[in-house]
Amino acid sequence: MIEIPKKMKAMALMAYDHLEMIEVPVPQPGPGEVLCRIKSVAICGSDPKMIHGGYRFANWPPYFPFIMGHEWAGQVVALGPGVTEFQVGDRVAGEAHCGCGKCDNCKRGHYTVCLNYGKDGHDGGPDMGHRHYGFYWQGANAEYNVYKVGALHRIPDNVSYDVASMCDCAGVALHGVELAGVTPGGTSVVIGPGPIGLCAMMECKAMGSGRVIVIGRGAKLEKARELGADVCIDFEKEDPVARVLELTGGVGADEVMECSGAPDSPEKACRMVRKTGAVAIIATYKQSDVPLPMNIINFNEIRIVGAKANPNVSEKALCFFSTGAIQGEKLVTHTFPLEEYAKAVDVFEHKKDGSIKVVIHP
Repeated sequence: MIEIPKKMKAMALMAYDHLEMIEVPVPQPGPGEVLCRIKSVAICGSDPKMIHGGYRFANWPPYFPFIMGHEWAGQVVALGPGVTEFQVGDRVAGEAHCGCGKCDNCKRGHYTVCLNYGKDGHDGGPDMGHRHYGFYWQGANAEYNVYKVGALHRIPDNVSYDVASMCDCAGVALHGVELAGVTPGGTSVVIGPGPIGLCAMMECKAMGSGRVIVIGRGAKLEKARELGADVCIDFEKEDPVARVLELTGGVGADEVMECSGAPDSPEKACRMVRKTGAVAIIATYKQSDVPLPMNIINFNEIRIVGAKANPNVSEKALCFFSTGAIQGEKLVTHTFPLEEYAKAVDVFEHKKDGSIKVVIHP
């Protein structure tokens, strides 16, 4: 029997740009839910944006104070009524999304675009069952949190909590890679060697790409080289479109994964992909209007796919960590206690000390 306290510490967003450590009751699991002791929480690129108010348009967070954190791993410590899928003591990694399970999108497996998104009852309206942990629903920047069992996956024995906390990050990359497809023996391009881009690069290699080209700059581009990128293009030193076309004999890459979020990258992706090739838009953008070369897309029959979050890929991502196809331990560069969350965000956001993935230990 695991002893569970009545109160816990949590790092809360009290207002935009105002973080504060608070004490709150430990939540209790309801039917179909489990209580987890949070062991590791990885900071995502969306976290600083939310702190600074960059997601007001999406109503993230929906209220203050709000407990963020959506890339996490931990241990099941209590079961809600009717739970048989997990046992106390199980090591688990969580997904940010758990769909309502009833709408047409959820029934087809597209639960990250659940048609009942945001209808979680927090505003007094009907609770339609969707959860978006760390965005619309309480997240993991705390000692404990309650999760629906549908959002959880067991961690392989040889994968640490720190690495498993990147299951969401690696899953976001993998969802985009799967939507674009990987041509066995072909050429894949990854734009933006941040944590998601680095995972996408390793996933493309694991899925049979004959050559993976990474476009970026600085220390993260060197990290891509260290992790196995076949060709690294520094966009500050040469034209990435011209270089990709040169490397492919003027034909272009088979598929391009856009992971940078730079407003000109989708257009460049369309100019460096082959006719009938695919471009996966995995990044998000500060502005809603991003230019695209529509005639090139049309005349070359380029397939463009949007990729939201990580549906139906978590087990594969954890397997990639377990086999070493994704070298997760080389992505974690910094760890901090929960009390130093603001410092950890600063290190991550401003890319200090060569930071790639920064992990919190509640």
